[in-house]
Amino acid sequence: MPPTVRDWDIGAKVRHTGCPEWGVGVVTAAQSLVHDGVRCQRLTVRFDKVGSKTISTAFANLAPATDTILDRTLLDKPMPATPATDDLLHRESKAATEETFLKIPEPANDPFVSTTKRAAATLDLYRFTPQGASLLDWAMMQSGLRDPLSRYNRHELETLFNRFRQNLDAHARKTLKELKKQDPAALAAVLAAARPEAKAALRRIDIDR
Repeated sequence: MPPTVRDWDIGAKVRHTGCPEWGVGVVTAAQSLVHDGVRCQRLTVRFDKVGSKTISTAFANLAPATDTILDRTLLDKPMPATPATDDLLHRESKAATEETFLKIPEPANDPFVSTTKRAAATLDLYRFTPQGASLLDWAMMQSGLRDPLSRYNRHELETLFNRFRQNLDAHARKTLKELKKQDPAALAAVLAAARPEAKAALRRIDIDR
């Protein structure tokens, strides 16, 4: 469906429906054009998440973020920082170290819970894979970052995941051997309930060796 034809005034607050992650934008320049016989505009829009973008309404679909039109005198002023957001990003920056990606999560490594529960939580971590959304889900869980790709490219995340998987294999071997020694029946129950990915990993790590 082609974008809706609409004229935007300088100072209008908009959202790019195709790129909602850009946030709210402010139209800072507007030029009327005709593309393939259809009236449109070339707009310069300053988005609060990605800065200024030049957009043609012949291709981009914009929606009003609000009915309010900003005072033109505000357009040249820098957007104020949000203390809460800045504080959150600062905490994320400090938290997302290489070590945070490689650690074994607490449910699988908590000495105050039973070996059975730790073993089950350990095997559940094999649900993550280095492909697609699963890789990003893992990176978000490990780092606490809302968007891991804002700081790491996919190759870097894949490398970190493979190193994490090595740590997980070593941790799983140790935990399962401990459970086997303590309670073989409990180990059998944990293994029976494990995901197929975990069972495949167990064949690789071989807890009996």
